[in-house]
Amino acid sequence: MSVADEVFNLFSRHGAGAYYGESVSMLEHALQAAHFAHQEGAPPQLILAALLHDVGHLLEDVPDDIAEWTQDAQHEIVGGAWLARRFGEAVSDPVRLHVPAKRYLCATDATYLKQLSQASVITLKLQGGPMSAGEIAAFEAEPSYREAVRVRLCDDRGKVAGLPTATLASYRSLIEELARE
Repeated sequence: MSVADEVFNLFSRHGAGAYYGESVSMLEHALQAAHFAHQEGAPPQLILAALLHDVGHLLEDVPDDIAEWTQDAQHEIVGGAWLARRFGEAVSDPVRLHVPAKRYLCATDATYLKQLSQASVITLKLQGGPMSAGEIAAFEAEPSYREAVRVRLCDDRGKVAGLPTATLASYRSLIEELARE
């Protein structure tokens, strides 16, 4: 099975599900994040990272109702590891770091927290809240931290009911091009 087939199968099985407390499905959210990355002129690896940033949610079972979450699912770690086996670091690292990017932005941008959806505020608490000064320094030492912030911002924007986007099928060639042999 090709990597593209693996991705398509994951979205086929779990993509129609509601995106935890948001007004879009998992697939719609992924397509919107990729749409916004493309719209801002991101390189292909970052567009793919935006598309697959929540792949960890498709790999693990968590309660559908975000109110039932009692701990962080660490989907960024699960997804980042899954992607690292299939793509290069330019795709997997921003995914691995997109949750820390939320915590980073909450600590460094006074207006960012006010822009988060209610569901993101709930998960922020489970994820450790805004970063401390030491965590900020460690995050900024990550080679892909800027790319992770870009993916995070596309993630935050990708929650618009009914927004027209490209289809998942339109990303097949990009997935195949960037997948490891």
